[in-house]
Amino acid sequence: MKGFIFLWIFLIPIVLFAQIENQRENLQYQEVFVATDNFQSDYLDILEKRVLEIPEFSPLRLQILNDLGYYYHTRNLKKALGFIELGLREARESDENYWMGRLLVSKGAILLRMEELDQAEQVLNEAISMIPEQEAWLLYTNLGYVYERRGMLGKAFEYASKTLEIGETYRDQKAIAMAYSDMSNLFWKQQKFESAFFYGIKSLEIFESRGINDLDYDFTLHLVGQYLVDLERQEEAFPYFQKSVQLGEQYGFYNNLSDTYIALANLQANTGNFSEGEKSGLDALRYAELLENDFMIMRSYLALGKVSNEAGEYGQAARYLNTSIEKAKENFGDKYYLSLVYEELSKAYEGSNLFESALEASRIAYQLKSDVFTSEAEAQIATLQTEMQVAQKENTINLQESQLSRQRILQVLYLTLAIVLVVILSLVYRVYLRKKSYSELLEKKNQEKEFLLKEIHHRIKNNLETISSLLSLQIAKIDNRDFQQILEETYNRVQSMGMIHLQLYRQENLKGVEMKEFFENLGRFILDTFDAKNKINFDIEMKALELDVDLAIPIGLIVNELISNSLKYAFPLQEKGRILIKLYEKEGALFLEVADNGVGIVSNTTTQGTGFGSELISLLTRQLDGKMTLVKSPGTSFSFTFFLNKAA
Repeated sequence: MKGFIFLWIFLIPIVLFAQIENQRENLQYQEVFVATDNFQSDYLDILEKRVLEIPEFSPLRLQILNDLGYYYHTRNLKKALGFIELGLREARESDENYWMGRLLVSKGAILLRMEELDQAEQVLNEAISMIPEQEAWLLYTNLGYVYERRGMLGKAFEYASKTLEIGETYRDQKAIAMAYSDMSNLFWKQQKFESAFFYGIKSLEIFESRGINDLDYDFTLHLVGQYLVDLERQEEAFPYFQKSVQLGEQYGFYNNLSDTYIALANLQANTGNFSEGEKSGLDALRYAELLENDFMIMRSYLALGKVSNEAGEYGQAARYLNTSIEKAKENFGDKYYLSLVYEELSKAYEGSNLFESALEASRIAYQLKSDVFTSEAEAQIATLQTEMQVAQKENTINLQESQLSRQRILQVLYLTLAIVLVVILSLVYRVYLRKKSYSELLEKKNQEKEFLLKEIHHRIKNNLETISSLLSLQIAKIDNRDFQQILEETYNRVQSMGMIHLQLYRQENLKGVEMKEFFENLGRFILDTFDAKNKINFDIEMKALELDVDLAIPIGLIVNELISNSLKYAFPLQEKGRILIKLYEKEGALFLEVADNGVGIVSNTTTQGTGFGSELISLLTRQLDGKMTLVKSPGTSFSFTFFLNKAA
């Protein structure tokens, strides 16, 4: 970025005014937050007045229009977009390709905060070819924000890495500070608070070495304060928040003020200062509404809901949180913050004894977090790639520095080559011996681990048997038949899981369960439980099939429920019947069928259960990303399809 831009000579003198001044009839501009930060919150009003005095289509005018748009996006998004559109029109008409790119980057930043993520990405990608590499870090920073808002944290980390690479290549301290700030925020979203704090402090150190208090330094202050709150170092967090608020009010950074007051509200809620927490939440909402930013408004209501929850005002909390959800429109991309809203909403409903609603909110929160969590693997890979690239860069520098010394000793290396070869061969032999020894040790440890894993399955089986025994004793002492039936069903489910661990304990493979043998054991157990061994033919039509324990347990529970239901309801006249189980794998999918030749499902029957079994089957099917099909006549047949790549 250029510190000063000179314009042509004006015939009419212009007096000193803010960051634009006339020196010997040359108009000069001290770029805000680059050349100086010596001004107050009215600096945008001053720039807005002075830009009218500058001729259209001039580079200086385009620069100031860009700065007006970029920094107004911290106060008024629509007004900011107006300045950028004006600058883009003038840049096109004057063929200023460089300023066209700079203005497009600012437009992308504004669209991002207007929740127009697709448009923002399109605009930023359009600007890539127009921006010199050494200045492209701000473009990549905003592209990273787009993917962060979509919950694609790994992709966002890649763009932060690009920003860091540019900063280190061109020794741009602002770019390096921004990269560390963004990385810290991404670590925080993964709840890696120590790493987030480490990179946040590194970013602040670089920002402070520049001596410029700008928008991004202010935002990083708020981030570090938030990390300290999550690390339960609340007292250390206050100075960072206070400094952030001071800068936000001095320069009119409404978005940062809203962010900081949200963090303060969370801190005050955690420390029991509920009245101050509510005040901070309302301050956050006020600045978010001034900015007309739905994302900040949504998070402000989340903060207010959390304060109300902590204060035990669950009804008020639910109202705040439902308003927060309303502000998150259909295209709202940040599933991380949306999951936090549903977590708090679940607490509010639970506090109001609305347990069904609390369960549903908790389920949505879990699903949203799961969607974000799938990005963690990609983020970790990106982190490793970044560390590798940095290490490679350091190695390259070291190689370049040592190149001269290598040339000096080249002749010596030729003379000692034979000795080096002998040494290398001896070292290789020693490595071979060590590797052989290590392999033997590793094999021994693997055997020990297998034994321990087998012992774990044995103990789990014993613990489940103990639970079964306790349930059996409890059943014997209960007179209420309905409650007794519920406990019997629970007893059967526990026994079903216990059989799996028993099978794992007995067989060689500790990771997989042979399902045909398991179904045979399960069928015998359930028929014995219902005293139906002589009445029901239990058939299993399948080949030997081994499944991972994470698949075997839920499928075993599903089959347990369906066999039990058949024995309870399919043969009311106690006639002879047949229950059939099929399980096979085909084209990357797993197919399960459980059928009986009973009376089928009768809609007006008076025999009803608790419904928990049906809910359990449905829940387990969804857990495995499966589909269920029911055929009611003749008899009853349940068919399931599980896609192995998803279920895994």
